[in-house]
Amino acid sequence: MPDDLRALEDWAGALLARLDAGERRKLTQTIARDLRRNQQQRIAAQRNPDGTPYAPRKDLRGQVGRVRRKMFAKLRQAKHLKLQSTVDSIAIGFVGRVARLARVHQYGLRDRVERDGPEVQYDTRQLLGLTDSDIELIRDRLLEHLAG
Repeated sequence: MPDDLRALEDWAGALLARLDAGERRKLTQTIARDLRRNQQQRIAAQRNPDGTPYAPRKDLRGQVGRVRRKMFAKLRQAKHLKLQSTVDSIAIGFVGRVARLARVHQYGLRDRVERDGPEVQYDTRQLLGLTDSDIELIRDRLLEHLAG
């Protein structure tokens, strides 16, 4: 995927250089909103960017699959999953107190389940990441903007 991103960046860079700053900003805002929506849908579907399902939850007694609620139901809301777009860049990430929780799951770190509770090694669950369809979406939005 890094090669795909590099190729997309090289291809799009020449086209974006032709646009003025206002046009580029409008385009990056549109792409950022669409990418955030895709991230939210993927988190809701409990899938990693490569399409594999998230590792199942464990309860405190070590049993797997006993918790019925979906993970990250509130975390995927727009108030936690912020986007920032400028003329030259797009950034999508978690802010505030939930950023720590997201980082623990994104990288599979150790953390306490609750204050003064046991420390647990969390499984890796990639909350943020680009899929092949996201790269196609970026390409399509750029072409639509240039054509229209």
